[in-house]
Amino acid sequence: MLQVDGSPHDWLEGRGARLCLIGAIDDATGKVLGAFFTQAESSWGYLRLFSEIFKRHGLPQSIYSDRHSVFWTDREPTLAEQLINKRPLTEVGRALDELGVTLIFAGSPQAKGRIERLWGTFQDRLVSELRLAKAKTAEQAQAVLDRYLTEHNRMFSKPAQAKPAWRKTSSGLIDQALCFKQRRTVANDNTVTFDGVIFQIPKKSPYRSYANKRIHVHVGLDGAVEFFYKAEKIAAFDSTKTHALGLYRSQKKREGFRYGPISNQSTDYQQLSP
Repeated sequence: MLQVDGSPHDWLEGRGARLCLIGAIDDATGKVLGAFFTQAESSWGYLRLFSEIFKRHGLPQSIYSDRHSVFWTDREPTLAEQLINKRPLTEVGRALDELGVTLIFAGSPQAKGRIERLWGTFQDRLVSELRLAKAKTAEQAQAVLDRYLTEHNRMFSKPAQAKPAWRKTSSGLIDQALCFKQRRTVANDNTVTFDGVIFQIPKKSPYRSYANKRIHVHVGLDGAVEFFYKAEKIAAFDSTKTHALGLYRSQKKREGFRYGPISNQSTDYQQLSP
């Protein structure tokens, strides 16, 4: 089982922006399997964390988290969910469910004792390391954290008492699950409108059209967009293309909050227009 959490804190002690440290600890060994700095807890952040850990170690049996909105939703179930007696899921919950990883919710902060103690240790030892390195940015802080984790795991982790229960799977299956997924209907001209951007589906045959078909839209952690009709991939747009088209347009607000890391840099709306 993995315990996961985020710790918003003045990690840089006023030398830079306030950051949130997202991390995961193996409940059996106390080993920190992944951690990185970001500006706030988000679906993208946890999907990235899980992607790195799952590709390196395999799939855990379960993940233990709090009821942050990344993991828990209070929305009413849809009719389809009611018919199969399924609880509504967030994007992260849906992704873990597809991979067969059970999401367990902690009833209180005290129930997450191991990772809460980890944050206490980090806010003492890691903050000192960041101070010594005079880290001022998230990138500099991450470099210090990567070095620190090796020593931390050597000092505080222990060997597993039983055979590890990690399940190996392919990177392709992990990528297909750990992304953002929505449904759209293809227009009569074989285009799809998604987040205010019009995507043209390439015609592979003059006799085949996807007009009025319901398709799946997948947005990867790098910003790439893929369209699927049933099990067939019918179009793909790399991250460079989706940024140019304007998927991340922001009208000078923070961009990419849902589909990528938060950025405080403003973006010119007109320059991103198709």
